[in-house]
Amino acid sequence: MDQRLAVVVYGATGHTGRFVLAELRRRGLAAVASGRDAARLEALAAEWPEVAVRPAAVDDPAALDRALAGAAAVINCAGPFAVTAGPLLGAALRAGIPYLDVAAEIEANAAMFTDHAEAARAAGVPVVPAMAFYGGLGDLLATAAMGEWTAADTVDVAYGLSSWRPTEGTRTAGRVSHERRAGRRVRYADGALRYHDDAAREAQWDFPEPLGRRAVVSEFTMADVVTVPSHLAVPEVRTHMAVEAARDLAGADTPAPEAVDGLGRSDQTFVVDVRVRAGGVERRATARGQDIYAVTAPLVVEAVQRVLAGRTRTTGVASAGAMFGAADFLRALAPHVMVELPA
Repeated sequence: MDQRLAVVVYGATGHTGRFVLAELRRRGLAAVASGRDAARLEALAAEWPEVAVRPAAVDDPAALDRALAGAAAVINCAGPFAVTAGPLLGAALRAGIPYLDVAAEIEANAAMFTDHAEAARAAGVPVVPAMAFYGGLGDLLATAAMGEWTAADTVDVAYGLSSWRPTEGTRTAGRVSHERRAGRRVRYADGALRYHDDAAREAQWDFPEPLGRRAVVSEFTMADVVTVPSHLAVPEVRTHMAVEAARDLAGADTPAPEAVDGLGRSDQTFVVDVRVRAGGVERRATARGQDIYAVTAPLVVEAVQRVLAGRTRTTGVASAGAMFGAADFLRALAPHVMVELPA
């Protein structure tokens, strides 16, 4: 394989990383698999001989530099991102190449904007955190719903998941986030992230048919509370989760995802319903698809293709909605994601 201008996938042997690597190959993009476990990388190379492997630990800057040498971009799929994002972004900036990740961790994403924006801007390369189901998709939907509005009063993102079979990576990242915030919950209100000890509450959400009215956990806060207000003038962003999915995630015995089709997807389905309100007017944008881990692959690979083609709106650290034309991007995700957007 010609490794010139290849996209490096860090964490390529993980559950989401394998989906991303497969999507790159499906689109005819050269890929290099990287990560911390050399043995697992060699096993992956035996399965996909055309994919080069470059092992590198995140605490070894020289190894990271070798892993990214000559690459066109890097996609970080290795959590917990509180550990991997900073070192890998540093290596990307030294190499002068775009960095994208699929982080769902709220604090890791917030740190990307607060701690690395100046360096990324100085390097003049695009850096897109949370370019995934959580953080990226909701941000794109909210941006598309906003349209010509320059500000809104509230953004609500409701996740109608049929189930949630978490990967071990999801569980590990969740534990790290829980420890970082000392068990407290977080919300985005009055223009800032605020930590609190309020008990979780349930409410009813009217999803589009055929899902219909469902119980959700209100303020089940996800990465959208970082990505959306990073570029949209909205003082309050709330995310909500279907009760069934929240219970699955909390269950210690909930099994990992199990493939049910040739693409390796689970039978999980989702509806993401976004409502933006301003001055008493509401706009709505929705997305539907299958398997939140698998659908992250077309999201982040579409993004990296647009970055490499120069189809971006800015450089430095920016969320999906700020970096790309939201409505056009969302429509390009078909058939993996089907969207309904305001006229």
